[in-house]
Amino acid sequence: MAPILRITDLKKTYSGGFEALKGVTLDIEDGEILALLGPNGAGKTTLISTVCGITVPTSGSVTVGGHDIVTDYRAARNLIGLVPQEINLEPFESVINTVRLTRGLFGKKRDDAVIERILRRLSLWDKKDSRIKELSGGMKRRVLIAKALSHEPRVLFLDEPTAGVDVELRKDMWEIVADLKAEGVTIILTTHYIEEAEAISDRVGVINGGQLLLLEEKAHLMARMGQKQLTIELREPLSALPPQLSGQDLTLSEDGLTLVYTYDTKKERTGITTLLSELAAAGVVLRDISTRQSSLEEIFVGLVKEGAA
Repeated sequence: MAPILRITDLKKTYSGGFEALKGVTLDIEDGEILALLGPNGAGKTTLISTVCGITVPTSGSVTVGGHDIVTDYRAARNLIGLVPQEINLEPFESVINTVRLTRGLFGKKRDDAVIERILRRLSLWDKKDSRIKELSGGMKRRVLIAKALSHEPRVLFLDEPTAGVDVELRKDMWEIVADLKAEGVTIILTTHYIEEAEAISDRVGVINGGQLLLLEEKAHLMARMGQKQLTIELREPLSALPPQLSGQDLTLSEDGLTLVYTYDTKKERTGITTLLSELAAAGVVLRDISTRQSSLEEIFVGLVKEGAA
């Protein structure tokens, strides 16, 4: 089956010569959640704007459901829902009319059952007659999602959907995204929140300087690139590492009470058994041992630094 969204060697250069996209190639499968991570100015919003027809590409191609975004724009755009970063809503209009209007703009017949289902899913039904200006910031973001879903798109772009909302509402939004995925909607999410990508995405893309640095399944990415650290708490402080431990990848804390051993999860042997034997032979008495996996955030920061080098 062909991917629902296919981006091939997409480039965008603005009139001043700035290259916002430098040959991005990306296939997105039907029904998946892709998180695009990147710092400000990385090209995330330009990529979304280009796919949605807001920005005209300099070169390359994009198809949505097999429809080219330039030569078959209307058919392609009808398959896309977009939730922008900015909250730009008519303040004196009611919630339900705001969503109905957007459905009409896409040429869809009025269907109050569809609108009710969307508003109930987003916990907006009891606010359907409220004017936009009466809503909280979080509720306004829900209205943006309702508008994007009003014409029943197959692909939904969420550009920083939880920016500026509290932690509780952010988790509510994650549940909404999971429900949409269960219904078969393909979701492309841009975010600054690493935990958002870690919590809900199937794949993670890292974009910086207009280039896609990496695209991989989230679990595979962490298994391939993540490192584990063994933290060893000591019963008595060390002033320095014993000479027989100099060959180990060990870091001693300033207070001398903690050793940190970093090892590669991909290797057949971790070296932990040998390390513990050497510690015992050196007369080092342990108080406690714990391990931790590198987070997606640490991996992301490392990739962005590499891409900028």
